[in-house]
Amino acid sequence: MSAIAKGVRKAKSRFGGRLEPFFRLNLVLYEGRSDMLTVTSVETIEAYPRVREHGAALDGAARACEAVSRIFDDGDPHEGVYHLLANQLALIDRDVTRAGRANSLAFRLKLLLAAGFAPHLAGCASCGDREHLVGFSGAAGGVVCGSCEANAFPLDEDAHAFMVAALGRPLAETPDAPPLALAQAERAIIDTLEHHAHLRLRPVSTR
Repeated sequence: MSAIAKGVRKAKSRFGGRLEPFFRLNLVLYEGRSDMLTVTSVETIEAYPRVREHGAALDGAARACEAVSRIFDDGDPHEGVYHLLANQLALIDRDVTRAGRANSLAFRLKLLLAAGFAPHLAGCASCGDREHLVGFSGAAGGVVCGSCEANAFPLDEDAHAFMVAALGRPLAETPDAPPLALAQAERAIIDTLEHHAHLRLRPVSTR
């Protein structure tokens, strides 16, 4: 939702410095005749101050917020996604390493799950075979076996294992994985979003 805070740049603004990126707030919004809502009061729930002290944390928080706004742009409430984003910001605030590639990819995988686009990982998305899973197809919606990999890209066992664990564990328990596995997992996320949501997100940090 979009809203305007009138007079926020004035020295005596009643909003103070609370209307800053990555703050979690309680807002009272006034709906007038225009499409733009007006902020009438602000209460800080969580400021996440350490997020703004590190470039990597700022970047990770920005990409997390952008992913949510791009995937869930319908204006409807998504309580589970809200709490997922709040959890991600809290993790980054406590530990800047949580802004790294593995955690960011796990966050995006959970967004796919919340949006109904979670990739099929238990067996071949084309034929159902649970053996010889060697590729990933965004069009098919998940991992594919050697017999169905015509339009797929290679997905190593490490990448498959990372995606399964990332979806099954809390964000705070995101596993690490080799760089190649993380790159393949990111490509799987990109292909899934392009085929099923028709959008492309900025790549996550390579840190």
